[in-house]
Amino acid sequence: MMKKKILLPTDFSNNAWNAIEYAIELYKNETCDFYVLNAFNATGYALESMMVPEPGERLYEEAKEKSEQGLAKTLERLTFKDEYPDHKFFMVSQFNGLLDAIKDVVDKQDIEMIIMGTKGTTDAIDVIFGSNTVMIMEKSRNCPVMAIPEDASYKDLEEIVFPTDYKMNFKRRELENIIDVAKMSNATIRILYASDGDLLTEEQENNKKLLEEYFEGLTYAFHTLTNLDASSAVRCFVESRESDMIAFFNRKHSFFGSIFSKPMVKSLGRYAKVPVLALHDLRG
Repeated sequence: MMKKKILLPTDFSNNAWNAIEYAIELYKNETCDFYVLNAFNATGYALESMMVPEPGERLYEEAKEKSEQGLAKTLERLTFKDEYPDHKFFMVSQFNGLLDAIKDVVDKQDIEMIIMGTKGTTDAIDVIFGSNTVMIMEKSRNCPVMAIPEDASYKDLEEIVFPTDYKMNFKRRELENIIDVAKMSNATIRILYASDGDLLTEEQENNKKLLEEYFEGLTYAFHTLTNLDASSAVRCFVESRESDMIAFFNRKHSFFGSIFSKPMVKSLGRYAKVPVLALHDLRG
């Protein structure tokens, strides 16, 4: 049985802790190494000044100590909380920017999923998800990211919405993570297509058949909403069905943009409370 390696970035906030709890429950039946990462930098220097504090300097040492104490506290909470014997935790404190620290750990430990908290509920995407989370989703190209809003709890991961326009010819390994999450949680995958009313082209039909092959053995269903753009289709679907997760494929010129970047309506409601799984194009 392969063990899974999951990265949990934390800034010691409530929403970071909530994401850690979500990850523990999601992977409760798996053998798992969790890497809890706190990237610290020495604040107190004006950003314009090019001086970077060195180990040994007071500001650096203070920041490092705060990071290590925070991780020690987190580990203590985890020791009380996590009753699954196949889970191991590793605390990583790194003097680095968040993205570079994440890339470093993903690379060194061969991480397969990053799970992080998000915060905020206004109508701009980077405030809904926190600008850090959006940046990691877009820049961490070699590792999928699951973003967990502060109000989301794992107890009921029953359906994962997977929007697609059927124009992309997926490779099986690009969908391994969504297949994995569906298997672990027994969730249904709801493949959602926003149609303009035209029939699917031959190419689209073929891509749809491929999805059937890949999802064989899982519970899945195809859904079509007509005369709505992708963004509205996803929102209406998720809100009306109270879906539990949105998985989308983040290509370089992507759907991500079309679903998320336009300022959303003010009444986000349930939408801002739904975890999002960003999968990546593995073709460079």
